[in-house]
Amino acid sequence: MRLRALLDTDALGLRLLGGEDELDRTVRGVMTTDLKDPSRYLSGGELVLTGLAWRHDAGDSEPFVRILAGAGVAALAAGEAELGDVPDDLVLACARHRLPLFAVNERVAFATITEHVVRQVSGERAGDLAAVVDRHRRMMTSGPAGGGPDVVLDLLGTDLDLRAWVLSPTGRPIAGSKAEGGALPADVCAKLAAEHLAAARTGRRGPHRVTVGTTPYSLFPVRSSGRSTGASRDVRETVLSDWVLAVEADAGDWPEERLDLLQGVTQLIAVERDRRDAARTVRRRLAQEVLELVQTGAAPAEIAARLRVAAPVLLPGLGAAPHWQVVVARVEWEGGEIEGGPVAQSLLEEILVDPLSAGPEHSDRIAVAHTGDEAIALVPLPAVSAEHDGSETGLLADTLLEAVRVPLSAGLNDDGRLTLGVSAAVHSAEGLRGALEEARHARRVAGARPGRVCAAGHQELASHVLLLPFVPDDVRRAFTARLLDPLRDYDRRHRAELIPTLEAFLDCDGSWTRCATRLHLHVNTLRYRVGRIEQLTSRDLSRLEDKLDFFLALRMS
Repeated sequence: MRLRALLDTDALGLRLLGGEDELDRTVRGVMTTDLKDPSRYLSGGELVLTGLAWRHDAGDSEPFVRILAGAGVAALAAGEAELGDVPDDLVLACARHRLPLFAVNERVAFATITEHVVRQVSGERAGDLAAVVDRHRRMMTSGPAGGGPDVVLDLLGTDLDLRAWVLSPTGRPIAGSKAEGGALPADVCAKLAAEHLAAARTGRRGPHRVTVGTTPYSLFPVRSSGRSTGASRDVRETVLSDWVLAVEADAGDWPEERLDLLQGVTQLIAVERDRRDAARTVRRRLAQEVLELVQTGAAPAEIAARLRVAAPVLLPGLGAAPHWQVVVARVEWEGGEIEGGPVAQSLLEEILVDPLSAGPEHSDRIAVAHTGDEAIALVPLPAVSAEHDGSETGLLADTLLEAVRVPLSAGLNDDGRLTLGVSAAVHSAEGLRGALEEARHARRVAGARPGRVCAAGHQELASHVLLLPFVPDDVRRAFTARLLDPLRDYDRRHRAELIPTLEAFLDCDGSWTRCATRLHLHVNTLRYRVGRIEQLTSRDLSRLEDKLDFFLALRMS
């Protein structure tokens, strides 16, 4: 029940002294105390009744109220039987801590208030649960038209006082509580998504109970109603695409009826998930057709004509796109028995949505095709990007993964990898094939890096760095050993610092003066060291070819 309902009940003899803005707080119990510190008996949400026997002077009010506020009580009700009017110091302390304060008329016994609150709270909980179950059943029988995630979460909030959110596997809010302060911070969303994915990978059944900061949450997986849930289904096929219902409560002590209700709510939310997937089918097919034309070397005019036909579906409200980027993603699982393409497709559709966007409709604008373990997105750039050739306003590889790296790493666990490559912007359909190859090449660069979630962009392809990841390990070891091992051995025996000298010399572009200054050496000492390097390796550091060999050896070592 709400505090407002107590104030509206004349028989309780309550008079509001402060906290009018907090009257929508929920009362979950009642406690009578005259202890100076009753915190050990408080669990939050109580209406605390006190006769003020703990107060000996004005200085006692502040610590008492601070303890109550810290325990999360709903309100304080002070009796007027002993002291008459409630002291001003108590009123001020409650105002400072935003704790609603009531005065209890001396003619009303605390037992009367206690009996009323207990009766109302118990009755409302039973009635609310029955009402939600009934509405849930009616909505389930009415199909998708019965309401989406927001409608269901509104029911949980109004009927059971439960704040809840539906999150994507990357932690993006799909739907959520509309109550004041209902939006979850982005870092909390990411943490909850990561906890959900980590728990799902262990095979444990939901709800998964976690605590973020001091707030408890219970996580209920939302699985598509059209998918098999049998034991033969590998969790890795769906874990990175399932939504999760996060409820701000600890479900550990919930009765079976309430747990069954929340499981039913996840089924209803899954209807919305299925509707979204069905709406994506046409866009996915059109993207697949365009991709096949690009990969088979179709004439640019044919590709452009297909894009114009597909534009109303692929680009709703945008028309033709003057510029395009290609994004390639790949999900690989150890063992190779699970096809990663569908998972990569679902992930890429989610990753390409602005992380600040909420709701399922934003991801409905993304069209991605997949083949094998690879997913490919043709991303239209807004007209403003044309002014910059996509270099400033287009997609950046690291930015795409920045907000989703933590949850996805938890879902990939220790046996999966996500790698992603982003092309530069192209001006027409004629450039799409080159952009596709560029994105694939960038993805291979990302694949050569350590980590569960890696990305690379087109900016990284115009450098020798592009070549190094693809040098076979045995070639890499032999090349670096032939050039650098003689110097390392000499350094170990004589502490001559030939390797640091070589690095500094190359970094200074072979300038004797700048290198000597950097190393705090006389130029003659530097010349002696470089001469020793040349003698040990049979190389000449005045030759460009030898400088380049040393440079690559240092990079690969």
